[in-house]
Amino acid sequence: MDSGSDQSMENHSFVSEQHPKCTIPDILADHSSRYGSKQAIIIEASDPISHAGIWRQTERTLQQLNALGIGRGDRVAIVLPQGPELAVAFLTVASVATAAPLNPAFHQAEFEFYLKDLDTRALILMKDDQSVARSAAIACGIEIIELVTLDDGSFDLSGRPQEQLSPCGFSEPDDIALILHTSGTTSRPKMVPLTHLNLCASAHHISQTLELSDRDICLNIMPLFHIHGLVACVLASLAAGGTTICTRKFEASSFQSWLNSWKPTWYSAVPTMHQAILEELRSQNRTTIHSNLRLIRSSSAALPPTVMADLENAFRVPVIESYGMTEASHQMASNPLPPGARKPSCVGLPAGPEIAILNEIGDRLEHGKVGEIAIRGANVTKGYLGNPAANETAFHHGWLRTGDQGYFDPEGYLFISGRLKELINRGGEKISPREIDEVLLKHPKVKQAVAFAVPHPRLGEDIAAAVILHAQTECTEVELRNHVMNLMPAFKTPSRIIIVSDIPRGATGKIQRIGLADKLKDQLNAKYEESKTPTEKMIDDMFCEVLGCEPGGRQGNFFMLGGDSLRATQVIARLSKILLLELPIHFIFRLPTPALLGAEIDRIQSEREIDDLALILEGLNEPERAKLLD
Repeated sequence: MDSGSDQSMENHSFVSEQHPKCTIPDILADHSSRYGSKQAIIIEASDPISHAGIWRQTERTLQQLNALGIGRGDRVAIVLPQGPELAVAFLTVASVATAAPLNPAFHQAEFEFYLKDLDTRALILMKDDQSVARSAAIACGIEIIELVTLDDGSFDLSGRPQEQLSPCGFSEPDDIALILHTSGTTSRPKMVPLTHLNLCASAHHISQTLELSDRDICLNIMPLFHIHGLVACVLASLAAGGTTICTRKFEASSFQSWLNSWKPTWYSAVPTMHQAILEELRSQNRTTIHSNLRLIRSSSAALPPTVMADLENAFRVPVIESYGMTEASHQMASNPLPPGARKPSCVGLPAGPEIAILNEIGDRLEHGKVGEIAIRGANVTKGYLGNPAANETAFHHGWLRTGDQGYFDPEGYLFISGRLKELINRGGEKISPREIDEVLLKHPKVKQAVAFAVPHPRLGEDIAAAVILHAQTECTEVELRNHVMNLMPAFKTPSRIIIVSDIPRGATGKIQRIGLADKLKDQLNAKYEESKTPTEKMIDDMFCEVLGCEPGGRQGNFFMLGGDSLRATQVIARLSKILLLELPIHFIFRLPTPALLGAEIDRIQSEREIDDLALILEGLNEPERAKLLD
């Protein structure tokens, strides 16, 4: 493969050859002696926690969990508020047992599902927490361990002792440190087990990529029940001897004060968070931010090139887009720091595991060929828990097939062209929704955009898009559709572009395309309105005749009613014949409703009548002209 892949193979051998600290407790113990009282976790309105303090907490957690019958391999769910308690609980519980942080916003039924699926031995909650997570644990018969914070920033764990079933002591490299579930947008969520070896390898890869040192301070704004926050913002930072700022809640309005107060040197976030920060900057009529940042990292979703450019212009630091997934303990590829090239719309060079592009039968493809992205290496899970069917599908001769489609350019940079399950199959044409996103985002009024598949009776799937506009701007669907058609072929133009105030997202802020059509069905399906003009009525009737459908009214979208390019040609040909007009085929793609198409036809006819009258008047003498006008 490319040189980047060869280098990554050298990188992922570090655990056994170059980096003997291959468990989380190894790292924490080593840093306690190396960095001692140096700040490891910074907390708002409280004293910071030192590297030595985290190690003391780890030893206390070992004693307390072992005393409660919890040991290596036991799965301990954690439901704590965002902040330092959750960060330290993850590090310390994973050093003793298997940590499974859960989203505190889950409903009781969701908690019950995940607690049962995990085969949880215990659930850690704050002492005064009376949330539905506690109710779910009681309903499932799962022991509750209460976390009590102490004045010095440490905590105690208390609960009812259970029978000791697992070995005591600190975890070993091959022990499972963390279990997270995949999002489950298309099927039952899958359990991803990550060993200490996996996590420490990924932390090392991230540290190398970003050139982290003990002088760096990371501002964490990511949820700590997500791999991005846990590994990139906490573990990688601490593994480099650095410091992590644990915010309680992401608020774009507080971002500037965080930069001023704590002087972080970097932060990592998903694109929607970056966009919120930029929007806050615009609302203050500011163009730049002065800070101690030396880099900004983006991962977990595609970073639009316009957002990357806006961030670099605002902060005057490089924006590093990385490629990550839970199964890889987060990082797989990354754009390099300067003087290396950063390529917009690209996730960079292999930065951890070996990466290959495979065809459908698993053969490796050469540079430039599009196929499925596959990975293997020290940071990659060996398989899903309790899901042999998923393992058989995802793993192929040691490779984990990611489900992402992409290719390498001649310089070995990886480009993702889409998610295989998210590709829109429009009558046999495979369309990447990311490509449409990027075109919509080039419109100056568009803040966020997401294209997605909607059902179509003839084509199988059609394209829709949801758009959020910048504050204090106005735009129409027609304007946006024309913008797309000026930059893309008609078959890639969304049949519906809806302007919304919010786009449904997952728990980490990541947009989930699959299922979006159902979540936005009320906005997609226009309410029936009677035709207001004879032209609208004629077009509505013609749509019904050509498509064999019920009347859609003046707002009925030709394509959403079942239209395609062939039937669009039929409609335009019939209208041209009836009206004695030469109507271009693109009219129906740009103006797909009777209201829009009818208004344009009426405008053309009105102009034609004026032109015809002018020609007639031109051929008359003055008395004849006056008589005709009367």
